[in-house]
Amino acid sequence: MSALVETQKFKMRRFTEPVVYTLLVAASVVAVLTTIGIVLSVAAESLRFFQQVSLASFLFGTDWSPSAPIPSFGFVPLITGTLLITLIAMVVAAPLGLLSAIYLAEYASPAARTTAKPLLELLAGIPTVVLGFFAALTVAPFIRAAGAQFGINVEAESALAAGLVMGMMIVPLISSLSDDVINAVPQAMRDGSYAMGATKSETIRRVVLPAALPGIVSAFILAISRAIGETMIVVMAAGLAPNLTFNPLAAVTTVTVQINAMLVGDQEFDSPKTLSAFALGLTLFVITLILNIVALRVVRRYKEQYA
Repeated sequence: MSALVETQKFKMRRFTEPVVYTLLVAASVVAVLTTIGIVLSVAAESLRFFQQVSLASFLFGTDWSPSAPIPSFGFVPLITGTLLITLIAMVVAAPLGLLSAIYLAEYASPAARTTAKPLLELLAGIPTVVLGFFAALTVAPFIRAAGAQFGINVEAESALAAGLVMGMMIVPLISSLSDDVINAVPQAMRDGSYAMGATKSETIRRVVLPAALPGIVSAFILAISRAIGETMIVVMAAGLAPNLTFNPLAAVTTVTVQINAMLVGDQEFDSPKTLSAFALGLTLFVITLILNIVALRVVRRYKEQYA
């Protein structure tokens, strides 16, 4: 009887495994084809835009005025605002996220970790529109009032307000991913360091963090991508003004905000103004792709050195 049952199970495995394999392959193919379709559709519309606006004037232009009588489509002010806000966000989020991950993974008691980790990750569940309201109604007025105390002129909408709140938004992302990576470092490496006479802090600096560095770099890259793609916080806290400035106290705008602005309402998809949104999307895609390739090369090289 048992032999008959085993035979039936074997026959079922011979039937189900090819089906599961086919489903997995189909899911992978759908994902790849969807990505290719998105890229091709954006590239096709971008090509229509570049047939009307030269690539050089788009990439190196310093004026973004798509609604002017004589429209101009300079990409430089948008990427400058994007990088400025992203830099402020990472200055806030990188140390806070990494240090909190080190505390949770290496120093916190089980009870403290059980309480602190969910509370920290709760911040990631706050809708970005709520964070945008917080930036516009609380953070921006506070920065403006603090600047007035020192005689510094701060605009009502500023890159600093948007960057600070965006940094708060991505702290849980860096913390959670870094915490998982640090916990994945084998305990034997820590024990070996302790056996050599190293202290806990020396073990973290010289053993744990180097071993976890590729994962930490990946967490930072994901956080940067998240910051670059944010829209609502920038709209509410930094504004829509495409100013070419590195002043964090001035109003700026980002690539994603302008994509949103170009595609809101009834639009004619033959006009350069609307098609510029696709050119912005394609350019942002290429920048993010290059950033990820550089990060992968850095991680791979470090893995080789560490091995």
